[in-house]
Amino acid sequence: MIDPLEEAVRLAEAGVADGSGPFGAVLVTRSGAWFRGVNMVTRDDDPTAHAEVVAIRAAAAAEGFDLSGATMYASCQPCPMCLGASMWARVDALVYAATADDAARAGFDDARFYDQLRDGLDSVTDVRVEHRVIADGSAPFERWLGKVDRVEY
Repeated sequence: MIDPLEEAVRLAEAGVADGSGPFGAVLVTRSGAWFRGVNMVTRDDDPTAHAEVVAIRAAAAAEGFDLSGATMYASCQPCPMCLGASMWARVDALVYAATADDAARAGFDDARFYDQLRDGLDSVTDVRVEHRVIADGSAPFERWLGKVDRVEY
């Protein structure tokens, strides 16, 4: 049986050959099902279509949005967005092969984004971040807490 991390790397190499990006992911759910993802950013003109997100979308469509018990195998250290998506999906573990520094040598911004986040949200230089206090800014959360039939996540 093939190792899921080796499969993620194989998917990444295939992505290079077919003109997408050099990233692959395999999400193995608690049921044992495998959901594969490849980078589709340039193919779909979707900056969120990273391999890990593609795999999470497929798994969630099949098994629901709570992927507790799942393990994400990624060809490269997940970027902050993919790490966040994995956290929101309740993935239990992330296993990766190449590092963010490897991706940086190939021209990808992962390491730079991690450096900026490590310094704090206020230091992110590419995006202006501003917190503004407005009346009723937290009203949606108050409504959410009052909704008896809400679906927790």
